[in-house]
Amino acid sequence: MNKHKIINDPVYGFISIKTPLIFDLIEHPYFQRLRYIKQVGMAHLVYPGALHTRFHHALGVMHLMQLAIEHLQSKGQDINAEEAEAACIAILLHDIGHGPFSHALEHSLVKSISHERISRLFIDKLNRDLGGRLNLALEIFNNQYPKKFFFQLICGQLDLDRLDYLNRDSFFSGVTEGTVSSDRIIKLLNVKDGNLVVEEKGIYSVEKFLIARRLMYWQVYLHKTALAGEQLLVKILKRARELARKGLELFASPALKHFLYHDIQGDEFTVDSEHLSCFAQLDDHDIMGAIKVWQQHEDFVLRTLCTFLITRRLYKVELSNEEPDSAKINELKEKIIAAFNITEEEASYFIFTDSVNNRAYNNTGSGSINILRKNGEIEDITRVSDTSSLEALSIVVTKYFLCYTKI
Repeated sequence: MNKHKIINDPVYGFISIKTPLIFDLIEHPYFQRLRYIKQVGMAHLVYPGALHTRFHHALGVMHLMQLAIEHLQSKGQDINAEEAEAACIAILLHDIGHGPFSHALEHSLVKSISHERISRLFIDKLNRDLGGRLNLALEIFNNQYPKKFFFQLICGQLDLDRLDYLNRDSFFSGVTEGTVSSDRIIKLLNVKDGNLVVEEKGIYSVEKFLIARRLMYWQVYLHKTALAGEQLLVKILKRARELARKGLELFASPALKHFLYHDIQGDEFTVDSEHLSCFAQLDDHDIMGAIKVWQQHEDFVLRTLCTFLITRRLYKVELSNEEPDSAKINELKEKIIAAFNITEEEASYFIFTDSVNNRAYNNTGSGSINILRKNGEIEDITRVSDTSSLEALSIVVTKYFLCYTKI
């Protein structure tokens, strides 16, 4: 069987699958599951085209890794075929641990464990099944390989993951502010003292990248309507688990039922292989299938929230730089309690507050974006740039929001 395939991608054109091992990993059920997990959660409630998946994104970052390796090799970097394949595998599988609706439900089904950690468990399992053929990919993924620039291409302030999702999410949402010059940035990548750097000619492209990332967070990822949809999804799962703990019967697929009726913490997840097996069966369809049925559930809160989501009657969201006024919250809560004839505890599903953070660039630690000057010196992008706003992009911006059901 010919395993050297090409895939037609709407963002990059043709993407090549260059080795039989990569082909086998893409064909594996763990990876195929990503076809049914939306890349940007509930953003399609705002931008109807934003229905692309983690599968698209994973192939995209693998393609960018292939390009980056080719360019680094052309500049004299010693990267052999085994390292190139391992780096492509590491980034191909970097999001394999995402659950339904990506970040929206990351801590709703399993507590105290990140998708990165679940990705590591999946890669470990694949490695065992393949007799250790992913050992090098795991070293790179875990940042244990001596050539640190491989990990920095996967996880950093200017990594291939961000280059792909900005362009891809921009393409499918139609928000053009997210478009970045990924091809130019990749061509200007280099390695100095074992670390990834950007040649000085790429300063303006990096500036555009950081500004685009900030704009995409406010316009897409943290858009208040997308936020309303995600919060509604989170509250539905919270209520369903609460009812499950009380012993009430809930329609659900076997995989979803496993997580509804068991309170699984991070450490438990890593110890018991059954949890990973069940997680591997979960995707967006499990959640939406259950929500459609739960519209007829006897519990008022659950069926109302589910009906709201299916009919797109979302929470009203008020974003502010200040914490919401407590008097207003209490007034709205009393109206909701009276209108729905529910308890104060139940009202917490229909009115609540929280906050979101946006930090376009984290210039602390080892993940900063380093510019290689023509004289060979290395400086952080914020020190080299003549754009004063870049310093502001490294500040964490916190916005508070009030979510409530309109009566």
